[in-house]
Amino acid sequence: MLDIPSRVRVHVETPLAAQNDMGVCDAIEQYAPVGKPDAMNAPHIPKVAGIDSTVPSPAHTVAPTPAPTGAPSATSPIGPGAVLQDRLAGWVSDLTTLHELTERLARTSALDDALQETLRAGAALVGARRGLLVLEPGDGLGPDTTIGLGLARADLGHIETVPRSAMSYGKILDGLPGGESEIAQPDLFSEDGLDPRHREVAARLGYAASYALPLSTGAAGRLGAAVWLYDEPAEPVERQRHLVGLYARYATEHLARLVELERTRACMTTISEELLPPRLPRVSGVQLAARHRTSARGGGDWYDALPLPDAALGLAVGSVTGCGPSAVAAMGRLRASLRAYAVMEGEDPVAVLSDLELLLRLTEPARSATALFAYCEPALRKLTLAGAGHSPPLVIGPRRTEFVETSLSAPLGMLACWEAPSVELTTEPGETVLLYTDGLLHRTGDPMDRAFTRLHAAAASVPRAVRDNPDAVADHVLRTVLPDGLDEADSKEDVVLLAARFE
Repeated sequence: MLDIPSRVRVHVETPLAAQNDMGVCDAIEQYAPVGKPDAMNAPHIPKVAGIDSTVPSPAHTVAPTPAPTGAPSATSPIGPGAVLQDRLAGWVSDLTTLHELTERLARTSALDDALQETLRAGAALVGARRGLLVLEPGDGLGPDTTIGLGLARADLGHIETVPRSAMSYGKILDGLPGGESEIAQPDLFSEDGLDPRHREVAARLGYAASYALPLSTGAAGRLGAAVWLYDEPAEPVERQRHLVGLYARYATEHLARLVELERTRACMTTISEELLPPRLPRVSGVQLAARHRTSARGGGDWYDALPLPDAALGLAVGSVTGCGPSAVAAMGRLRASLRAYAVMEGEDPVAVLSDLELLLRLTEPARSATALFAYCEPALRKLTLAGAGHSPPLVIGPRRTEFVETSLSAPLGMLACWEAPSVELTTEPGETVLLYTDGLLHRTGDPMDRAFTRLHAAAASVPRAVRDNPDAVADHVLRTVLPDGLDEADSKEDVVLLAARFE
């Protein structure tokens, strides 16, 4: 990131020879691009002070200083000091713009936001109004996406109908001749051999020129390509190409980090989902629904529902401390062990959790876990449950919404020997028992007492028309307790909901 102060005041009052001794001219020669006039042959503003390309750019000069006695008149040729001062001011303005743009990009933590910011900033630097960015990592591991700036989804669909090899981004992504670096097409309709479909789409969408840059790094390889579109024949001048090239190198490094993070999250989510039940069992007398949200770093929350002998059903939720691959692996081992104990002695939930605690203490001595196991007899609408440091279930029915009174107990692995009494619960016809993990409460950001109050209010507000549908009950509770997309937002906490409605 460029650490450039927002304002730099330059006074050129000494002879040019003294400035050469100070190295100023060397800096200008190194950083100030030369070779083309500082203007652009497009109807767009050639330089901006920030991201919005509609904001007029500041002049590349500073306030004039009073002329000393004997200075040249206004009609005299401009001295070398004034030229140097003007070029320095332009250089500082460009670096300040890059500093602002990279600062804004660095504040993005989501891949989609970073892609949009890269596209907007690049458009401001090259003086374009529209564009598209195609993310397609060269290793084929994804994620793949295409976003547009000033282009609707239908417009992107029209562009995708053009043969890929005829588009500048296609040449870059596929490694075709001419796609090794920037691709400028200053006047599409005057080009010989322009693909007819490309000509048709360009005329339909109203763009006449394009400028494309590859997004690649030495470590991550090719990530994608960005294309900016001009309404009239145009191309960026040398200074603009230099600036957007500097920005693109920084942006690509930032995008590479976010792509790797996105891959890790997707991998953790897939592993977590694979370790959980692929489908819920169908047992006469009870309807089941489950919701699971994996945290950004991968957590150890889990649930289970398995048929047991004598037409019984075992329900379980739990959470392993920690996050990341090790926590997910420990969660898988714990869930598999609980299934085995439930089949052998599921009618005694205390014995199931006692066996699980012993296993955890022997195999995972550095971990602790919370768990709740319920032995259900659907024909009698009866549950026998035991909890180890876990939040109490919630009963939702036509005439009551209340937490189940369970005994206070420590999490598994916290004591030398765990044991707590079980409790029995008999539900009324049509009531739903909601089991959940603490992540649901922690994601609210409220103290625990307020989080429990919010959960109770959300359950009590379930519309009567949907109370016979456990899926609708779970969705309503999740949306109400975690509004504004908090159930999908990045968080350190997993969320598990398991709803069982008894007929």
